[in-house]
Amino acid sequence: MPMDDIECNGEREMLDETPQEEPCSVRKDIPESTNGKGKRELKPPRVLEALSASGLRALRYAREVEGIGQVVALDNDKASVEACRRNIKFNGSVACSKVESHLTDARVFMLTHPKEFDVVDLDPYGSPSVFLDSAVQSVVDGGMLMCTATDMAVLCGGNGEVCYSKYGSYPLRGKYCHEMALRILLACIESHANRYKRYIVPVLSVQMDFYIRVFVRIYTSASAMKNTPLKLSYVYQCIGCDSFHLQQIGRTVSKNNSVRYLPGFGPVVPQECTDCGKKFNMGGPIWSAPIHDLEWVTSILADLKSMKDRYPAYDRISAVLTTISEELPDIPLFLSLHNLCATLKCTSPSAVVFRSAVINAGYRISGTHVNPLGLKTDAPMDVIWDIMRCWVKSHPVKEQPSDQPGSVILAKEPAFQANFARAVASLSKAQAKKVARFLPNPERHWGPKLRAGRQITSKHISLLGPEAVNGSLKHDHDDGDEEAQGEAKRQKTADPTLVS
Repeated sequence: MPMDDIECNGEREMLDETPQEEPCSVRKDIPESTNGKGKRELKPPRVLEALSASGLRALRYAREVEGIGQVVALDNDKASVEACRRNIKFNGSVACSKVESHLTDARVFMLTHPKEFDVVDLDPYGSPSVFLDSAVQSVVDGGMLMCTATDMAVLCGGNGEVCYSKYGSYPLRGKYCHEMALRILLACIESHANRYKRYIVPVLSVQMDFYIRVFVRIYTSASAMKNTPLKLSYVYQCIGCDSFHLQQIGRTVSKNNSVRYLPGFGPVVPQECTDCGKKFNMGGPIWSAPIHDLEWVTSILADLKSMKDRYPAYDRISAVLTTISEELPDIPLFLSLHNLCATLKCTSPSAVVFRSAVINAGYRISGTHVNPLGLKTDAPMDVIWDIMRCWVKSHPVKEQPSDQPGSVILAKEPAFQANFARAVASLSKAQAKKVARFLPNPERHWGPKLRAGRQITSKHISLLGPEAVNGSLKHDHDDGDEEAQGEAKRQKTADPTLVS
């Protein structure tokens, strides 16, 4: 079929703010009977890409995901929508039949289409906070919201007051700050969902490169929503050592067949840290329930391996999912072994030795996908410091001033003798098989680029590289010379006294 004969959504729609109504009003998430034999068939899922720009991701959904239904691409910029519609036509009949583009405010569109989309993809440049209230309303029951945040400086504690104004949580600057950013975003989405008697179930939460991305299912239930305080906690971080403690917001009391929801007990810490004697900083609230569905992650990992040839980025995807599949799901945040040793001014034991000591003490421990040196464990902080005291006894340190946190910690005798003998589970399955878990950046100057419309200057060399910056500056300089010459010529023409 010639391209000109294809009736394309991108061509037949005008650039207005009135979205095209769906020809069929049947809900996409409701199963339909087929052949009268009691079999149920799900309708193709509808996808909303709320901030589509040129429509690249929307087109990939339509062309690469089998069984996909309608894909709606939104943008509030006229040039972007025009580019998206050109791309729809360029990608042929499949794209034209499945993808439609609208020039509209994503927030207004989602508010006027409640519970219509099985998947909502929210990927703004910066914070998604202004879109969350409308996004949680546009997802069908059991549908998925995929949300990205790139304002990591805010979420990781660079501007705590800004983070609180956007997300309703105060961040702390620790080695676990990137995981805390994930949990702050999840707590924010849950807060918006609760306003409409809805709640979230995280499926996958990933921090990679220079952004975070969460995949959550959204359900409606006024009774299940009451469990939200049980999933949120405040964090107390000692300013002197690596000790941190979580304070759950709510608790339940069961009596006979009834359940009462009550405020959580507190405080969980005294005014001064019992390990080093320093004060605590308080952050949160954060999502302290599991941030992954490990059964789902394992299933996706198996499917990924079976279709390895279809994924050019297989190594990177497999590395992230493998590390996530080995995380302890019920342990919020993590410790940094190097930070523990920096506090005590001692040499660091190997990760295998430290993990063995924790396992031999009767506790669980795992890595984390957020940080190659991070360790998740259910061992309390006094046990962790006892293990480090035992390590320092066999690896002495130089004497430090008595008021230093490390000196205060080492002044106490360990409550038990740590066993550093190699434990069987000290290496994860992926480590034992030497599976790559943390890959290097794919290229130099890897990272977030400039926001659209920003002028490139010499200060952006660290982001873009000297070649890109110098080329852009030269291009701007040439353009400036041409404009100056054109302006001089126009003035000469307009002023007859300047004509020779």
